[in-house]
Amino acid sequence: MRDLRFGFNVFDIVSRDDFAERCRRGERYGYDVALVPDHLGSPAPFPTMVAAADATERLRVGALVLNAGFWNAHLLAREAATADRLTGGRVELGLGAGHMKWEFDAAGIPWEPFGARVERMTGLIEELGALFGGDGYERHRPVAEFFGLAETAPVQRAGFGGSGPPLLVGGTGDAVLRAAARHADIVGIAGAYQMKGEPPGTFRLGTAEEAAERVRFAREHAGDRAERIEWNVLVQHVQVTSDRRAEAGRMRAERLPYMTVEEILDTPFVLLGTEEQLAEQIRERRERYGFSYVTVHSPFMDVLGPVIERV
Repeated sequence: MRDLRFGFNVFDIVSRDDFAERCRRGERYGYDVALVPDHLGSPAPFPTMVAAADATERLRVGALVLNAGFWNAHLLAREAATADRLTGGRVELGLGAGHMKWEFDAAGIPWEPFGARVERMTGLIEELGALFGGDGYERHRPVAEFFGLAETAPVQRAGFGGSGPPLLVGGTGDAVLRAAARHADIVGIAGAYQMKGEPPGTFRLGTAEEAAERVRFAREHAGDRAERIEWNVLVQHVQVTSDRRAEAGRMRAERLPYMTVEEILDTPFVLLGTEEQLAEQIRERRERYGFSYVTVHSPFMDVLGPVIERV
């Protein structure tokens, strides 16, 4: 069984000093990875990764997750390789198919059906592997040498078939999880599920049964790779409370009317209870689902932080 790892997702940067202190505080708690989403209105992923690594001693950095529709393979390979070098080989590259239609519209990028977006993501993974592992731009080397340029390759040789940084693929749909099972070093099971019949980006929280089924689906498609994969869960809410059931009832009344109290208490995408109960839930869900890499959103970093030592 894998050792537990913990990560937190960064959504905002108030100031340089505040961000650096947040990362250092996360490192002191025992977090392993600082992560950045890829959404319009959020910080740019790669500068944020480099700044987080620069502010800390050992914290790894990554994207949870890059929107494949926003990226060209050659430009992404350059960004990832440069960040990996600047951080001393601490980058973990996360990819997803993209799910917020308004962001595509705002960026002037055509919105495609889900299957086409997953195909784009899979093609991007394959192109990145070829770029990381190939001879680069050999045919243009005379020009590069004339201008004194040198190619930048990743430091790490852990992911992409041993040619680049570790690859995380996250999502909930069949096509994404099939791609993750085939290519990823880390498979991320997200807690937010698209609500049927609603506009893209309208989400609900997944249940324990859905999480178990999604892990089972991905493991079946991974075959012999399944035991080598690290399984990630993105926890959507963390609350320290002496009364789990009362807090679950409040959440149901205010935010989750489509779930029962029991479903809220049992879902792996919520952590509720005393610090010791939270630690026990993390351990139990590693046993039940294989989730050894636990990530939370930045607002919950300080809530979960003291629990890490207990785990």
